[in-house]
Order: sequence, then structure tokens, then C-alpha cells
Amino acid sequence: MSAAAVLGWLALSALAPGAAHLRAGRRRTGLILLSCYVAGLFALLAVALTTDNLLGSLTQDSWLTAIVVGAVSLGVAWFVVIVHSFVVLRPGRLPQSGQILAGTLAGLLAVVVVVPFGVVANNVWTYQKTLGDIFTGPEPVESPVQAGQKPPEDPWTGRERVNLLLLGGDADDNRTGVRTDSMNVASIDVKSGNTVLVSLPRNLENVRFRPGTPMAQRFPGGFRLPADPGGGRSDLLNSVWEYADAHPEIFGGRRHQGPQVLMETIGYTLGLEIDWYALVNMWGFARLIDAIGGITITVEQDVVFGKYNEGLVKAGTRKLKGADAMWYARSRTFSDDYTRMRRQRCVLGALLGQADPATVLARFNRIALAAKELIRTDIPRSMLTNLVPLALKVKNAKVTSLQFVPPLISTGYPDWDKIRELTAKAVRDSTAATSAVAASATPSASDGTSSPKPGKSAEPGKSGPPTKGLTEGCGAG
Repeated sequence: MSAAAVLGWLALSALAPGAAHLRAGRRRTGLILLSCYVAGLFALLAVALTTDNLLGSLTQDSWLTAIVVGAVSLGVAWFVVIVHSFVVLRPGRLPQSGQILAGTLAGLLAVVVVVPFGVVANNVWTYQKTLGDIFTGPEPVESPVQAGQKPPEDPWTGRERVNLLLLGGDADDNRTGVRTDSMNVASIDVKSGNTVLVSLPRNLENVRFRPGTPMAQRFPGGFRLPADPGGGRSDLLNSVWEYADAHPEIFGGRRHQGPQVLMETIGYTLGLEIDWYALVNMWGFARLIDAIGGITITVEQDVVFGKYNEGLVKAGTRKLKGADAMWYARSRTFSDDYTRMRRQRCVLGALLGQADPATVLARFNRIALAAKELIRTDIPRSMLTNLVPLALKVKNAKVTSLQFVPPLISTGYPDWDKIRELTAKAVRDSTAATSAVAASATPSASDGTSSPKPGKSAEPGKSGPPTKGLTEGCGAG
């Protein structure tokens, strides 16, 4: 047998363990190896086809640990198989030059076959550690998926929507506390993934607190403080978290009440029950954008930034790095809060649309590191089993945006009833769109009535709230 033949059978053994043993006449060993290989492939296929909510299950520690252990074990086993295959092919019968060539390439092949298993083990271990670092919220009294039990058919226990508070904070090493300059509530239909993204301006004044809460007792007429020495205000909506954290005496000495207070306050403002929050550090967000290789955005006009207006994001369609994307989203120079809110919506839309699975897999470790540095949340780890498939629905569903900015509302004298009414209407329309799509898939009723069109209200005579697509208006002047 020539050196080329030895290497050919080794390469075949890397794809089908046991092939080299069969060629060398060791039929029993070869058949055992091939049988184990085929049985393993069928076992993996069976797990993939029979496991309900496979992607959600891959957030559980038991699954992730099993994958890491399995990948390491298989890597070692594959290495041993390649080495043993080389031995049974009896390379000692080759000329000395052939032995050197075959031995060198066989060693390289043995190392190469281990690499994919090492990459899988490393990525999964990184993923598991990242999940543990980010999702540290208290577990519900009854976890939605108990160990050893099948997930319930309806993980949301009959609820139609899940409401997540998405915050952009400006915490920094040289700044005390957290100011939430970007505040959005994602109200998600659990059946279709249709989502309403409701945005509140940072400078909303006289914020009302939920009756009966400590903040409502402290500010019965709304959140109002004396003006700052420089004339600015520290009693706007974006200061609620920071104020609550700075005054534990209001809560009987309990510290770090900012997140819960802001969830209650925004939920009360919109007339929604907020389930969880996720706070994104805006500059950590820039690192996430860099991790996926940047995002492509149409900048409608030059955006100036910097203390001395020294920075510039030029107009035009281009791929922006993280820092430029964040300045595009955050700058108020020669602009205002409401234009900035629109630009932030454009950045979110671009990230949602351009973070495809291939990019995420290729840059996994960088994305995981960036995510760990940028996200703070109270979502329990166990809820990821249900939130992962819901997030996949959102990516392919209809996402609309409702922004409470002038002239729709006055930030100085907000019409709270109007805010709640428009929010409720936007949520109803999102749910109605789901029902209409479901109804259109069934035969028409015998009475000849028709279902409302997707996105339209079923209530006659009432116009919908001023919602728009997530990226509608992006790139426009």
C-alpha cells in the first residue's frame, strides 16, 4: 500500500470511523466502529426531531453541560480512532520517505479532526457562562420547566402578550447612577410574535406613580423636584431609576429599587403590566455592533456629535462601526430628543434585521463577551426556555412602533389618559392582526361576514393609533 493510499483511508476514516479497519482486514472492529457511528447519527437526528422546543431547551444547564462533555469525549475518541487507524494500516511497510510523509500528515489529520469538537465545546461553554452571568433574576415560585418534566403545552398560562421593558442607560465610570435615556416597551403577541414597540421620551415631566407605592406617597402630585443649580431638571422620566436608587429611605431602607420602580411607573403610565426589564449600556451596545461587524444604515443628513462638535457621521448609506452607530443614535447636537428617538429605532431595526444566524455563529465569542458587558436584566434563567422561541417569532413577525412625542403628546403636560388609550389601541390592533391572519386561513363563515384585515381595528368608526413599522422613516430626511 502506498503512502497516498494510507492517507486516503485515513481521510475516509475521519468521515466514517472503521473504514481503515475494514481495509486492514479487521472486520469486527471496523463494523463495531461504523455501527456506533451510524447509531450516534440516528440518535442525534431522533433528539432533534422529537424534542419539543429544541432551541429553548438549549438554554438549560443540563443540556449545555451534556453537549460540552459529549463534544470533548467525541473529540478524544475521534483522535484515538485516527491514530489507531494509522497503526492498523501498517505504515512501517512503506519506504522511509513514505513513512515520514504519511506519519506527518496523519498527525496533522488527527489534530484537525479534534478542532471542530473543541470549537463546539468552547462556544457552548462560553454560551453557558454568559447566560449564567446575564440572567440572574429570581426564579418564579413555580418554574415553567421543572427538572425532568415535559414543558407545559401553554407556557404562558393563557396570556395573550408578554411585555418587556427595554432600556438604554448611560452608566459610565465617571458618572454616578443610571439614567435611562432610551425607554421602550415591547408588547409581544405570544402566538404570532407580532410586536408593538412603545417609546416614551426621556424628558417626560410630572410622571405619575402607581397609587399605593412609596414613590406615589412621596410625590402624590407627580414627580417634581426643585430645578438644578444650572437650570436643568432631575425629575424627568429618565431620572426615576437613579432617584429611587439614591433614596433607599423611601423604601424602608431597601436598596437598588430603581429597576422595580421604573417598571411599575412605565407600566402604570401605559396601562400595561410589565413582566421584566432589560437594561442595555449604550456603549456596551456599541461593542455588540462591532462584534457583528457593524450595521448598514442610511444616514439621512450629517449627524454632529462631541463636546466641541468635533465628531461627524456623514450622510449616506454606509456600514457604521459601533461608536459611529451609537453617536448616530444618541446625538442631540443641532437636533432634539424626538429625532434621536427615531434614529434609535432605526438602529434597533438595523440590528434586528442584520444579525443573521450565520453572522452570530461566525462571531460567537465576541458577541457573547459584548452581551455580557452590556446587558442587565431581571429575566429568570428558566424563562429563556420559552423566550427563545418567542424571540424567533418576533424576528419574522410584524413589528410596529408607537412613539409618544410632540405633537402627539406634550412632554411638559402629558395627557395620561390619551397615552393609555393609544397604547391599548395599538396592542388591540396588533392582536387583531394575529386573529385576522388566523381567520383568513380558515373557510369563510356561512353568513358571509368577513374578518378584519391584518393591522386594522375591528372596531368600526375608530381610527388606529399613529403606529408605524419599526424601520419606517429610517433614511428619510
